Amino acid sequence: MQQNQFQDHNTVTIGEWMLTLFITFIPLVNIIMFVVWAFSSSTKRSKSNWAKAMLLWALIFIVLGFSLGVLGIGAALFGSQYAN
Repeated sequence: MQQNQFQDHNTVTIGEWMLTLFITFIPLVNIIMFVVWAFSSSTKRSKSNWAKAMLLWALIFIVLGFSLGVLGIGAALFGSQYAN
């Protein structure tokens, strides 16, 4: 009995995902690698799309964090004026 084994060379293997996730745990290196994986022509398509999505999430959280930080600082600085 012969098995027809099809190996898709565009599939990201478990080992590649393990290394990818390990790299994403390293601060600053993760953002750099997201950019590399997102826009490199040699990166597999699924990994490239994942990296683009992660960059979008990072951007959303940076904007949200900055906005909440500005509101928090504003409330701390100007909130005491209205309490008196």
